[in-house]
Amino acid sequence: MKSSPPRAASLRTTPGAGRLSLAAVVVCSTGAALAALALPAALGATVDDLLTRRQIPWSGLLLCAALTAAEVALDALVALLGGSTTATLTARLRTTLVDRVVRAEPRHGQAVASGDLTTRLTANAADAATVAVTAATAASVVLLPLGAAVALFLIDPWAAVALLVGAPAFVLLLRTLIRRTADVSADYQREQALIATRLTEVLDGIDTVRAARTATSEHARITEPLSALSGHGHRTWRIHGRAVGASAVLLPLLTVLVLAVAGLRMSAGAISVGDLFAVSRYAVLAVGLGALTGAFAAISRGRTAARRLEPLLDLPAVPHSSRTLPPGGPGTVELCGIEVVRDGRRLLRGVSLTVPGGSSLAVVGRSGSGKSLLAAVAGRLTDPDAGTVTLDGVPLDGVDPVRLRDEIAFAFARPALLGTTVEDTIAFGATEPPPATVHEAARAASADGFIALLPLGYRTPLERAPLSGGECQRLGLARAFAHRGRLLILDDATSSLDTITEAHVQRALARHTGTGTTIVVAHRVSTAAGADRVVWLDDGAVRAVAPHAALWRDPAYRAVFHTPADAPPETPNPGPNGPGPDGPVPPRAPEGSGPAVPVRPEGPAPARAPETSPSVATARTEEIVPPRAPDGSGLAGPVRPEGPVPARAPETSPSPSAPRPDGPTPGASRHAVPPESRNGAPAGREEVR
Repeated sequence: MKSSPPRAASLRTTPGAGRLSLAAVVVCSTGAALAALALPAALGATVDDLLTRRQIPWSGLLLCAALTAAEVALDALVALLGGSTTATLTARLRTTLVDRVVRAEPRHGQAVASGDLTTRLTANAADAATVAVTAATAASVVLLPLGAAVALFLIDPWAAVALLVGAPAFVLLLRTLIRRTADVSADYQREQALIATRLTEVLDGIDTVRAARTATSEHARITEPLSALSGHGHRTWRIHGRAVGASAVLLPLLTVLVLAVAGLRMSAGAISVGDLFAVSRYAVLAVGLGALTGAFAAISRGRTAARRLEPLLDLPAVPHSSRTLPPGGPGTVELCGIEVVRDGRRLLRGVSLTVPGGSSLAVVGRSGSGKSLLAAVAGRLTDPDAGTVTLDGVPLDGVDPVRLRDEIAFAFARPALLGTTVEDTIAFGATEPPPATVHEAARAASADGFIALLPLGYRTPLERAPLSGGECQRLGLARAFAHRGRLLILDDATSSLDTITEAHVQRALARHTGTGTTIVVAHRVSTAAGADRVVWLDDGAVRAVAPHAALWRDPAYRAVFHTPADAPPETPNPGPNGPGPDGPVPPRAPEGSGPAVPVRPEGPAPARAPETSPSVATARTEEIVPPRAPDGSGLAGPVRPEGPVPARAPETSPSPSAPRPDGPTPGASRHAVPPESRNGAPAGREEVR
């Protein structure tokens, strides 16, 4: 990308008031420079009047005092206006950059790593914002030496010629300083961004680092660029030190040379004592070109920072027009011929489907099949490369994004919790819902239970509310429920919830059936089974669209959920055996030929204990089982052998969902012992204790 002028990044985002402040800085700094240039001439004339008239020249003294006061006052205004203008430009530039990143499509806005983006929004934006004020004051800094050189020519041309002898060396010094400062500033900012990027990565995955016990290696990886950063910093100081050292030798020599020539000219009677005094002052101002080194170095650093900001300022916003959605629409979503290409890969290929208003659709597929991308396209978080998406007959790219966000709510697998308190987090959005809506949304997301346990309830600050992954997801769901419009999109938003909580959320969604459309990216069987229809994605293309029960007959569909090919379809409601990992799993025969059919042995039916509710079944992790035979082949018989019975340690029971050979029928309590013996002996014997 072609580099912009040094002031481009800051002036492009400067409002009218900021430009007026910059103009005031230019006027004040120029006025201060003119006062400084007029003061030596006034002092010289006053000295000549004092020597020739032998009386105090009050008019000359008053003029000198006025010029001094004007210079001091204008310099103070420059400092005040310059500081406030720089702060305003910095804030404005950062706000504009964040706005461009937020308004851009994710594929463009996420092109820069988060750590690098943070560096650009903080340090680089501050450096770039100083360019405008520095350039405005640099004009006066240049005016002083140039004006002093002109004044020397007017007073005595030979003194001016003496000054020009060292001008080429000083110009070469400035040019070298600017070029080297730009190079080292670019290297320094790159290393700074690399450190910030690595630090952000570690902070985002701090739990993984702790679990892997790699804190030491990650610390070394983060701090590894510090040596290069230190080298670039030392290079910067060496460049400035050499420039200052060279100017410290060159400038005094030029001053002495100018004063020597002027002294010889005064002794020859070519100039007066007042002229010599003025020449001495102008010589100091003329060799004050050293003040330019700091200004040019700051401009060089700011220009380098501005180059890093230009890609963000040029991010294209999501296009739209001023069309509106029909009032009271049911939320019908239509996708026609959707194609999405990223880095030469077709991630979505010819996707066409219709989601009727008020219905629910589950998006199912293997990892990398394009599920989340399809959800993002349906909610216009990104635009397709081909095809159209409509909501209630209106193309999404024709609706104002602000109004569109009021009609489409998202919940993600890893929601960002923004806001000061828990209540602010749920209410966060373009419009703020009332507290009653916030509390109702929290109840629908099963979040009100743990919120009530927080120190201040809904008013608890986020930093005082340690939340688990599932609790964070529930707050994200509550935020989506609180801003629910005609379309709700859940992108794997229940992945960290347990089965019971997910069932509660599904019931809350079912209560809103008919009032809006729901699109769910599903990874669990229970989630897909709870939707009206399922769209099955395979390598970015639609393989089938049908109810879950119809698709379950296809072994390839069942394989998407990593379920055995002969397993029956699951339902979202827990069965008597308790829910499995993704829902209830009915008991199966040992050979896997189908659901187990309990066969009672001859004799009276075994006693059965009351079945355990799903919540109790899921909470119980260990149960006591009867002792097994010494050979491990089955349960111990009911007839005690002669002599004392040796004590046996209890063994771990198999999974409650798997049938046990010669054991009780599925669903029976494992604490109850049937009247007949477990090895087939007649009933009525003494039970095992």
